[in-house]
Amino acid sequence: MRTLKACRVLVTPTTFGLYDKRLCQELESTLGEVIYNEFGRPLTSDELQKRLPGCDALIAGLDHLDSTALASADRLRVIARYGAGVDNIDLKAAAKKGITVTNTPNANSVSVAELTIGLLLSLARSIPETTRGVREGKWPRLHGKILAGKVIGLVGFGAIGKEVARRLQPWQSTILACDPFGDKDQAHSLGVQLVDMEQLIHDSDFLSLHVPLLDETRHMVDGDFLSRMKQGAYLINAARGELIDQEALLTALDSGHLGGAALDVYPVEPPPPDSPLRRHHRLIATPHCGAHTDGAADSMGWQSVRDCLAVLRGEPPLHPVLIQGGSA
Repeated sequence: MRTLKACRVLVTPTTFGLYDKRLCQELESTLGEVIYNEFGRPLTSDELQKRLPGCDALIAGLDHLDSTALASADRLRVIARYGAGVDNIDLKAAAKKGITVTNTPNANSVSVAELTIGLLLSLARSIPETTRGVREGKWPRLHGKILAGKVIGLVGFGAIGKEVARRLQPWQSTILACDPFGDKDQAHSLGVQLVDMEQLIHDSDFLSLHVPLLDETRHMVDGDFLSRMKQGAYLINAARGELIDQEALLTALDSGHLGGAALDVYPVEPPPPDSPLRRHHRLIATPHCGAHTDGAADSMGWQSVRDCLAVLRGEPPLHPVLIQGGSA
C-alpha cells in the first residue's frame, strides 16, 4: 500500500475549500500532491482522461466520469463524490477497476430545500418578473398567490423532501408527498399526507421534484404527467434535469396549462443559448446552485475528504456507494 505522502489526489468541485480553507490544508498536509480544477466548471471526459493517470484519489463534482475517462485511471482507488448524486459516474466501469465510490448524503439537504422554498415563493409572487419590470422603469401589477390554503406536492420524501416540508409547516398549506419508502411517522410529525402519485399530481397547486435520477425516474414528468396536473399549477425541479421531458414542459408552458415552472437543473448544463425554455416568460431558471452555499460546501467538503482519506488508509468509508467493485 502506498503511503499517504506518496498519494496524488485530483479535486474538481469548484466550491471546494471556498469557505473553509482548512479543507485544502488538510489534503495538502496529508497527501503528497493535490491537483485542483483550473477550469472553474465540471470537467469533460476528455479533460479527465488527461488528468486521472497517476492519481490515487478523486474528489469529484459534476464531472463526466464515463467509462472512457475511468479507463485512463491507472492508480485510482477512490472517487469521493462531493454531493449525493452519482448518476454522472459510470459505476459499472468503476466496479470493474475496483474503485471505491463514496458520496455525501444529506450534506446539501438544507441548502437545496431552502432554494426550493425560494423558487416556490418566486413563482407564487412572480418575483423575478416584477423585479425586472421595476428595473426597466415599469410598475407591473401582477396578481400573486398566497401559499395558505394551497396544496404543495413533494415527489420524493427523502432528506431534502423532509427539509422542504419542515420549512412549509408555518405556511398553512396542505402538504402531500409520494414516496414508496416514505416514513409514516416523520410524515405525521411534519403534517405531511403520504398519497399515491395520481392524487399528488391531480391535487397539487405546486409540485416539487425530490427524487434521484434512475432508469424509472428518467423523463417521469412527460406529456401525460403534465396533462394530469391542475390547470395553472406550478412545477419546481431542483433535483435532476433528466427527470423532465423538456419538450413536454415547453408545450405545457406555451399552452398555459402550467402557470409556470422553476428549474435549477437541466439535462445539458448550461442549456444551449438557443434553448426556448431558458428564455420562456413562464420559467424561472437558476444555474444549478442548490448546493452553492457556505454550509453545503463545507459539509460536502469534509465528508468527501474524510472518506477519501479513509479509503487511502485502508479503512472503511462512512458513506460508501460502491466498495472495491461491490455494491454498498
